[in-house]
Amino acid sequence: MPTIQSKGLIYTVKPGNTLYGIAAQFGSTITAIERANHLYPPVTDRGLIFPGDVLVVPTSASNPLMNYIVTSGDTLSAIAQTFDTHVDLLAGVNSIPNPDLILVDQQLLVPAFSYKIVTGDSLYSISRRFGVSVSDIEDANTGRPGFQRDVIWPDFHLIVPIPTSRNIFVTKPLPGNVINSGQSVQGFARVFEAVVNYQLRDQNGVIVTSERYAMTDEGAPAYGFFNAPLSFNRPPTTASGELWVYSRSAKDGSIQDLVKIKVYF
Repeated sequence: MPTIQSKGLIYTVKPGNTLYGIAAQFGSTITAIERANHLYPPVTDRGLIFPGDVLVVPTSASNPLMNYIVTSGDTLSAIAQTFDTHVDLLAGVNSIPNPDLILVDQQLLVPAFSYKIVTGDSLYSISRRFGVSVSDIEDANTGRPGFQRDVIWPDFHLIVPIPTSRNIFVTKPLPGNVINSGQSVQGFARVFEAVVNYQLRDQNGVIVTSERYAMTDEGAPAYGFFNAPLSFNRPPTTASGELWVYSRSAKDGSIQDLVKIKVYF
């Protein structure tokens, strides 16, 4: 699946910006920005941009997670709503002490990756492939000149939000990834006693990886980073499944903050 493996930046065009200037500022190229945002007819004249346009700026950094560049008038609450996540989580993973204070041009890690459209794709098929709702994909791409609900263009870099809970953000594997025994599960979690739980199930409900736990490098109230092996206890019986990452209640042991990531075997 053509998930973009290099970092994309989400940038809002300012008055006076040119593609040349944006490309130079972020180490990209005019051609890469044009392709990623389909800045061609019939969407627009080639390379034509306007203040307020939201662009994906491809970079060469080897990290599929996206960064959002704060623009004038942004709030952390509005950014969180765009990516169907939580203010607490954005503040925590970006080490922001005051959620009411963010700075223009500040780069924020957001729960999203980019996917390169191929011929035959539709928003519905992409939604099914990644286990993310069509409405969440639409919200994440609002304001982009090359994005339309009814027409999507091959090579366009579609922003796909990553499911989170208030306290858990899984950074690896990404939705839609093919996984094998021995790979790792990574992310950020704000959890009691720094313990985060995970298991892997196939589409028949067969538990491929029995519940295990990982330790975050910081306990609550911080969002600590975790990294743990994802070893299979039994072979999957279907081609796809879900990675469950969650915490358990200290009171009754029930599952809390459950995040489900759709994966393939």
